[in-house]
Amino acid sequence: MDKIGAMTAFVLAADARSFTVAGRQLGLSSSAVGKSIGRLEARLGVSLFHRSTRTVTLTEEGAMFLERCRRIQAEIEAAELELAETRGAPGGTLRVSLPIVNAFMVPMLNGFMQAYPNVQLDLDFRDDLVDIIEEGFDAVIRAGNVSDSRLMSRALGEFHLKLVASPDYLSRAGTPRLPDDLSHHACLLHRFATSRKFERWPLVRNGEDLDLALRPTAAANTIEPLLLMAEQGLGIACLPDVLVKEQLVSGRLRTVLDDHVAHAGVMRLLWPASRYQSPRLRVFIDFASKQLFAERRDSLSG
Repeated sequence: MDKIGAMTAFVLAADARSFTVAGRQLGLSSSAVGKSIGRLEARLGVSLFHRSTRTVTLTEEGAMFLERCRRIQAEIEAAELELAETRGAPGGTLRVSLPIVNAFMVPMLNGFMQAYPNVQLDLDFRDDLVDIIEEGFDAVIRAGNVSDSRLMSRALGEFHLKLVASPDYLSRAGTPRLPDDLSHHACLLHRFATSRKFERWPLVRNGEDLDLALRPTAAANTIEPLLLMAEQGLGIACLPDVLVKEQLVSGRLRTVLDDHVAHAGVMRLLWPASRYQSPRLRVFIDFASKQLFAERRDSLSG
């Protein structure tokens, strides 16, 4: 491998903390990556990694070298992209992971495909967390805060969790007036795919968070089945307002316990900090930022 290739292997291994993952991304064996980085260390006269049987971590010299390598890579990619942009519209494959909120996400994706027909979207829908670097995504949309220094992020908009049920269910089971009433109701719960724990409903009493033991009539590791169950009158579900907007307007669902539910979350778009923004990634970031939550921004400005 040449110097640029060795530098690329080093950056990928540093980001993934694994020669194996770096090799997978490069189409090489882990031993080939290790040998390339070993030759790079010999040429530099320093150790770039602390190696163990399970992981690799950067030395102080490695951390310094990583930042310089990222700047060099960015300049090379910028030069290539400047030339590419002279040849026409953004193109190529963009690999994106999104939460399973199809009714909310798909209109934006349809609009993007119409606006940029030369970009091929490789979409991965799931609600659990993904490792953007290790799994090779260009961008990920998820809710929550970001604590990974390897990632850049942009806030797309705010959403709120609501407790919802169908009018038919409420006429049969009654409308809960207090959080404790939920113990007598069928609850449709979201279970996190990784931890297998139930997502806590954001219930409060007198400004204090409540952690009630709810009776799960059904549980799912994605939220859209819970929406369908709630519409069919099978119980009460806790869902983001952006997902149930149409159902609430049409009356197919109603909110309950509004005075006892307190939640505000932020949807974010994330991408690797070490990756130069290609034209296709840049236009996707801009398009998603403008289209998602656009109606909410318009209503606030109006």
